[in-house]
This record gives sequence, structure tokens and C-alpha cells, in this order.
Amino acid sequence: MPIKISKPTIVEAAGSKPKKIEEYIGRVNSRTSDLSIARMVSPSGWVEPGQKPEFTEYTLVLKGMLRVNTESGEFNVHSGEAIIVKEKEWVQYSTPTEEGAEYIAVCLPAFSPDMVHRDDE
Repeated sequence: MPIKISKPTIVEAAGSKPKKIEEYIGRVNSRTSDLSIARMVSPSGWVEPGQKPEFTEYTLVLKGMLRVNTESGEFNVHSGEAIIVKEKEWVQYSTPTEEGAEYIAVCLPAFSPDMVHRDDE
């Protein structure tokens, strides 16, 4: 049976500044563990701790630029571009430009705080 999602749940974000996470599909809002889909609105100067998650993250940037640092290099992902970061790969996300960024993140399996494994844990 189809499940209509009327609104997202706001989820607390990690990082140096407040970032808005609107989870539409995932463990919190729809009780879905297969995958999660969230809209992120990240301010200028936001930096997330590095992490080595147990999920693959597919990210589509809608506005601005998202910087993605990995062990294999640094990627600036601009509006209209996407990036895939595989599970168990070290990654650090940030929005260093003045405009910040708005993006969609899809995690497979669904995002869970105990699956992130941030550097400071």
C-alpha cells in the first residue's frame, strides 16, 4: 500500500553551525530503514566532522556548492551536480562559500546516528 509523506521531520545536524535537515523518508519520519531521503539547507561556513559511515550517500546539489573531502581528494559539487560516496569511505562535508548550499541526500541503507562513525566518536 502506498504511503504518502505529508511533511518532513526536522532532524538535528552535526557540525560547526546549525544546519536544517528535513527527513522525508527514513528511520525517523517514515520508519523506513531501507533508505533515507532528506533535504539539507546548510549555511555558509558550516563544516561537519569527518565520518566513515556504514551507508552509501547519494547527494544532489540544488543550490550553492557542497565541498566533499575524501581520502582520494576534494570535490566541489555545484548546483545541478551530484556525488556518490560509498559506504565505509572517510568523508567530510562542508559549505565554505557565502551562499551555503541546499541539497538532497539519499542514504542506502537509511541514515542512522549509530551508523555514521564520526571522527570525534
